[in-house]
Amino acid sequence: MKTTEICEQLCRGKIESMGFELCDVEYQKEYGDWVLTFYIDKPGGVTIDECETVSRAIEPILDEKDPIESEYVLSVSSLGIDRPLKKDRDFERAMGTELEIKLYAPQNGRKQWIGTLTAFDAESFTVETESGEALTVKKKDCALVRPNIRFN
Repeated sequence: MKTTEICEQLCRGKIESMGFELCDVEYQKEYGDWVLTFYIDKPGGVTIDECETVSRAIEPILDEKDPIESEYVLSVSSLGIDRPLKKDRDFERAMGTELEIKLYAPQNGRKQWIGTLTAFDAESFTVETESGEALTVKKKDCALVRPNIRFN
């Protein structure tokens, strides 16, 4: 089992009992340090103080079970408005919204698309592009899928 999956299992119950959804866990090297980040959300969004409260609540759990042998920095963060879509829950939350899609290889002659999410399953998703066509993309072919933020 991956480090992130172990940490997610250890902390999910505590986080959910506090009224938050645990959306993702990442463990990656940032600026020379290993960082374990829990991404949380709730209706209406998450404040910095709430991130701190969750961090203080899960830190003893992680210290007791010690799932990571090396030193790391614990971080708790809000989901963020432009957070990439990775899991089915992310796609479910994004139904009907406009997405920015970047592919590893061109599809229909392009590697970048913008379209409104109309359907998804475990393997792929469909968007209605700006030209009105339905484009179905395999998730494994995507370098990035995230909400398309337009500034007026």
